[in-house]
Amino acid sequence: MSNKSGSVLAVDADPNSNLPEILDVKNAQTIVGVVEEMSKNMDKIPGGMTKDRYIEMRVQETLAEEDGFDLLVMGRPEGPGCYCYVNNLLRGIMEKIINNYAFVIIDNAAGMEHISRRTMRAIDVLLFVSDHSIFGVRSAKRIFDLANELKIKFKDAFLIVNKISGSTESIEKEIADSHLELAGTIPYEQELHELGISAKTIFEFEDSILKDSVEEIVKKIMKG
Repeated sequence: MSNKSGSVLAVDADPNSNLPEILDVKNAQTIVGVVEEMSKNMDKIPGGMTKDRYIEMRVQETLAEEDGFDLLVMGRPEGPGCYCYVNNLLRGIMEKIINNYAFVIIDNAAGMEHISRRTMRAIDVLLFVSDHSIFGVRSAKRIFDLANELKIKFKDAFLIVNKISGSTESIEKEIADSHLELAGTIPYEQELHELGISAKTIFEFEDSILKDSVEEIVKKIMKG
């Protein structure tokens, strides 16, 4: 795959994958799916190829090429197994294909675990998304502090506050205390809520006010 100007790779690194549905990607394959299939069919590995190299090749084949972006999905193991091997696979694949894209966006699970997994060893922009609450902003700060403690390499870090309803005055002190630069806020939008409960995709969303908010955030993040 050659480098494409403006090309985007979206990575769903959340075991509870929902990015394919949101982005209207049908029948998305997952890294976990490949690993579990291979564990049941070890005899199908071509002669002269190691298991790890064959799995890596198969994982790259799970890449969904869509109009305007490509998508890579981690997935969730069927049993109680550890995610370590899958995360190592994801990290290895990312290191090989990242230079094929102008932009790589990784959607991680909410919480702190993904920071310690170090899916990416170097990050341009680390985004923390909070809801409109003091507890949400404090959670974002704790994850930000953990990233610094683990010496995660990133150039910039921003906070985005989502589902704003009314004034942000009540959380402004928490935002200041977090030492995270506020990239912007996104208002609560009934239309977006209705899309979620009707299982429609983001491409069916029409509200211009929310889109304007997101565009302003992107401009700030991209320093444009």
